[in-house]
Amino acid sequence: MILNIIYIIIGVALVIWGADRMTDGAASLARRMHISEMVIGLTIVAAGTSAPELFVSLMSALKGTPDMAVGNVIGSNIFNTMLIVGCAAMVAPMTISVATVRKDIPFAVAATMLLIVLCLDSFSSFSIDGNTISRLDGIILLAGLAVFMGYTLRTAKAGYSTSADSTASADSTVSADSATSADSAADAAPISVVRCLAYVALGLACLVGGSNLFVDAAADMARGLGVSDGVIGLTIVAGGTSMPELATSVVAARKGKSAIAIGNVIGSNVFNVLAILGITATICPMQLSGITLTDLLVMGGSIMAVWLFSFTRYTVERWEGAVLTAAFMAYLGYLLSNVMM
Repeated sequence: MILNIIYIIIGVALVIWGADRMTDGAASLARRMHISEMVIGLTIVAAGTSAPELFVSLMSALKGTPDMAVGNVIGSNIFNTMLIVGCAAMVAPMTISVATVRKDIPFAVAATMLLIVLCLDSFSSFSIDGNTISRLDGIILLAGLAVFMGYTLRTAKAGYSTSADSTASADSTVSADSATSADSAADAAPISVVRCLAYVALGLACLVGGSNLFVDAAADMARGLGVSDGVIGLTIVAGGTSMPELATSVVAARKGKSAIAIGNVIGSNVFNVLAILGITATICPMQLSGITLTDLLVMGGSIMAVWLFSFTRYTVERWEGAVLTAAFMAYLGYLLSNVMM
């Protein structure tokens, strides 16, 4: 038990430090390549911080614990949209571009709704117990990923985010008035491309290594207490594998990088559903037995709430972040109460 606690502390430290390095490297790389920080957040950072979810879900499915694999993705998306956006917004209000509200977030909503439909094998019943995410479902999800990546790269080339960057930059300047002069100097003089890539690679290594260390130790503790795989996936594993997104988004928000913060969350949600479950289901179809319709509805409702809050002056305010965080705590309490019953 003591050794697991030590591993958890080390994992948290690695994740936080890695998130700081990845944020610096990704932001500077975006400036060097004249690419929108939103696009970097939606692709490179999102894919990198989703690596722990991919590893855990795939290994869980292959080892015969599909509940943990699916619960990991559903729980991670709930964690992302409620706790991560909530915490990041409470640190600093998150400015969201018009293009993100009208195009990027709806894509995340569509991916979430697609997963819910695929989990309902029979529309004559709202029970998902015993339903299967088949290989065909996995191929459909991967096709959706291809559409998402194609759309993102096309918008990057078309430079649709130029005006969004200007808006985000202006709002970030206002919100970052109290930032240190060191951060300002770093923004004014972007680091070299090699150093950018080194930061991203080192940060990613710490994120993956730290989160895996956290998940293994936390899961061992949970199993020792007799908690089911489904609940472990929705809570401890989802929280652990989402730590990279949490650390990256909070650090990005603190540094006034709203585009990376929100892009990371949206991109991670899309990658979690389309890429992780798509790859996992294609390799190993998963039968659902520990996930409920309530979990799916909370996942869908959480991304809808973020979309709704984004329409208010295209900013997620501190109080809205507090509402999301409180809703997450209520959901967590619901899960724990079911475990204790």
